[in-house]
Amino acid sequence: MTNRAWPRLRVVTLVHGSCDGPLAATRASVEAQGYPNLRHDLIPLAEGAVQLPVIVADEGWDALLVLRPGDLLAPDALAALGLQFLLSGADVVVGLRVVFDTGLLGLDAPAAPPGTLVDPAPPDGPLAPFTGGEVLLKRSCVQAAGGLDPEAAHPVAALWPRLVRQGAALARVGRPVLLHYAPGSVAPAMASGLSVASLTDQGQLGGAGIAHRRLCDALALAGHAVSDHCLGAESPPAAAEWVERFPQTEHALSQGGYDVVLAGNLHGATRRTTILGRLARTVPVAAVLHDLFPVTGRCASPSGCPIIAEGCDARCPSPNAYPQLLPQRIAGVYAEKQAILAGPEGPFLLAASDWSESAARALAPKGTRVDRIDLAFPTGVFRPGSREALRRELGLPSGDVLVMFAAVIADAPSKGTTELTAILRRVARPGLRFVAVGRLDDPDSLGIPDLIAAGPIGDEATLAAWYGACDLAITASRQETFGQTPVEAGLCGTPTVAYRTTGLATAVLDGVSGRLVPPDGGALEDALRALIADASERRRLGALGRIALESRNSHAACAMRLNDVFVARGILPASAGAGRLRFAPEMLSTFAMALDRAPGRTSLIPGDTPPGVRLARRAKHALVGRDMPPWLRRLLYAVATLRRTFRPATGGEAR
Repeated sequence: MTNRAWPRLRVVTLVHGSCDGPLAATRASVEAQGYPNLRHDLIPLAEGAVQLPVIVADEGWDALLVLRPGDLLAPDALAALGLQFLLSGADVVVGLRVVFDTGLLGLDAPAAPPGTLVDPAPPDGPLAPFTGGEVLLKRSCVQAAGGLDPEAAHPVAALWPRLVRQGAALARVGRPVLLHYAPGSVAPAMASGLSVASLTDQGQLGGAGIAHRRLCDALALAGHAVSDHCLGAESPPAAAEWVERFPQTEHALSQGGYDVVLAGNLHGATRRTTILGRLARTVPVAAVLHDLFPVTGRCASPSGCPIIAEGCDARCPSPNAYPQLLPQRIAGVYAEKQAILAGPEGPFLLAASDWSESAARALAPKGTRVDRIDLAFPTGVFRPGSREALRRELGLPSGDVLVMFAAVIADAPSKGTTELTAILRRVARPGLRFVAVGRLDDPDSLGIPDLIAAGPIGDEATLAAWYGACDLAITASRQETFGQTPVEAGLCGTPTVAYRTTGLATAVLDGVSGRLVPPDGGALEDALRALIADASERRRLGALGRIALESRNSHAACAMRLNDVFVARGILPASAGAGRLRFAPEMLSTFAMALDRAPGRTSLIPGDTPPGVRLARRAKHALVGRDMPPWLRRLLYAVATLRRTFRPATGGEAR
């Protein structure tokens, strides 16, 4: 994007009475945006009837924002609104509003879902009216709606019903864009939210566990009560292939008075989904597709499977790959899963990428309910910093180009390790270093020159520092349900090179947060070489990616998407999809603009293992490979059964 490609924006402030102090602050917030192609008009209220029609008729701008004296634009608000305006093509782009007097009064956003505008609920309190500064309006849309009324207390609020009648298209920005000054107002009480039960196999560790925990954090910040339940308390991982009932957990969930169960990965505790079917008889169940296990016979990612279109059975080409299942059991488990989804009270599925949504619709029984959501990321933790300072802090070379690859298990075959290492060996040269983040039992075996092995990093702030210290991220994976690492890297200003396939086509915004290439030939290597040689393009992608990903993958953006789903599924009333969606004040601390940012989480993945364990794992890989043969699974199950002790269920941990 060059300066000429940014939409031409016009900010209008109607000045009434003596408001020199508030007006000066408003002007300063506009000037601080540093936005290209911007004009700010200050119009005396008495001249509004004459000047506003002239401005609306002017062809020299693309979109308009009305800002009241005393209201402030949040840092980078115009860049976020303008970029979303370009990417979405919407008529109306709306962001979050922070309401303040002497202190923070509230944080809210229009609850209307993206798409054709619906009429908002009537004003119900001091934070209800649209004030204008959180709404970017397309010029042709304002013209078609008859222009702005200078006599209205809130000209954009007065325009809203006309926008609804003309079927204007809405897009949202999931980050603060307006600081609304509301002197004399009081903070409204948040509406009572849902009671949500989070259900996972082994808790919040690992990639899927991290993603699920962030979803639950987003719900809590939107006013819902969330409690955590873990099947691992009743089934160790070694028993997962043979266990399907969890009486203590099921009793707690069915008798807990929950409004919805949000289920994440279960295959670390069971290879079946019967618990979801049983729970769905008494409470709505939403199964998050951290992978495609709920719609297959056993596997998490069936991309490229030769039999999946016909249905899963003993012909499965990878029964010993995690999550393993004996071949003779696959057909029965597959039929069982399909029946659970097809039932009238079956769980509905939540997909975090366009690919996982389309794959779920193709693989699940006809009529299965599938909804699209966006994952949440702590955008105040994963944020750009001084690359030079971060490198000094981490002891990294200051002048080299650093290319990183990251995963919980950095050399997992599913991440395209063989192909990636070959590419990195070919592009290696003086002044270029490679960084591996994640578990690596034997870094030397990769044969990558100048490799810096950071090891497992379970602390979000430390992980963000590694992302921010690197110039580029790359993955050769072709099997991602979504792809969290490209988003984390992009939020830190580091673009990613990846294949345009599976969930990566959603995680990486091509030309915005990185480069997507066809999954064939030498395209990945060519794209990597091009960005290694082009520092200015890396900086451009880093800046744009940060803006776009914060708007799409913040906790607030995630909560708004989930609100849309819960309204559509009848879990929340229809009124929750109109008017204002209010967030807990703590939501502000998840953004980088907050003075008091929430700290990053720690202990998200297991730490580095002792040398003896790494040696044993390498020996196992050398003897039987990375897969787990049936005899070894049965042995581990027997050992786990002998060691198992009875532990009382806790009933969940509330947040």
